[in-house]
Amino acid sequence: MRNLRESDHEKIVSVADEWWGRPMTHNLPRLFFRHFEDTSFVVEEDEEIAAFLIGFVSQSRLEEAYIHFAGVHPAHRGRGTAKALYDRFFDEARKRGCERVRCITSPVNKTSIAFHRSLGFTAETCPDYDGDGKPKVVFEKGICGTETG
Repeated sequence: MRNLRESDHEKIVSVADEWWGRPMTHNLPRLFFRHFEDTSFVVEEDEEIAAFLIGFVSQSRLEEAYIHFAGVHPAHRGRGTAKALYDRFFDEARKRGCERVRCITSPVNKTSIAFHRSLGFTAETCPDYDGDGKPKVVFEKGICGTETG
């Protein structure tokens, strides 16, 4: 596992839609790769990206960190890779003074909902989260102390 680099953008964008089976690249603008390298991580295997997590500490709410996007290559799922990425992010967020981590997903993403709950996140469905009439599941997890998912 290593920190994300801006040079990872092309590689990740080229596989994101395939990994999810639907269009997702619009959620991965280059600015995340440029500005959040210190709090975002990549897992490589045989010089190929096997998984990644893009996260950051809120500039407005310094006690909060946010996971924007995480993905694991389908062939690498079920190995604990995503949990390892989240644990690394929790550690980094704690070092920076964060007390909780938040993230969101779509209600149709049952796998993501189950994964986040397995890590101890609470989940709440917000029917109009972005003001576009589309619901989102909002997750929150306290990370004070040394507990991990």
